[in-house]
Amino acid sequence: MDSALTDEQRLRLTARIDALESELQSAIEAAAERAAPVELDQTVQGRVSRVDALQQQAMAVAAVNRSKARLLELRAARQRLAGDDYGWCRDCGEAIAAQRLMANPAHTRCVACAEAAERA
Repeated sequence: MDSALTDEQRLRLTARIDALESELQSAIEAAAERAAPVELDQTVQGRVSRVDALQQQAMAVAAVNRSKARLLELRAARQRLAGDDYGWCRDCGEAIAAQRLMANPAHTRCVACAEAAERA
């Protein structure tokens, strides 16, 4: 199977993946501090403040988990990019538009197949 992308597009996608991974690492580090266990000291905090702190902690944990999942997707995309199967739709086998991949390098489906999968 010939490559769906030019060498220049592959270089741009590699740089895009690098940038996105860096952003996600920074987001994970920032959110990790907010995801630390909440100290529940009733002499310092009222019940509403504790509930708010726990909610903020839960949201930070969720953000870290989403960022880590996205990071794994990008790392998988980087591995595919190094091989021959990157840029091809996993469902129909047609080329995925380079603009779609630049928007999200982890895409594995063309627009038509992604829309069909959402409807299913």
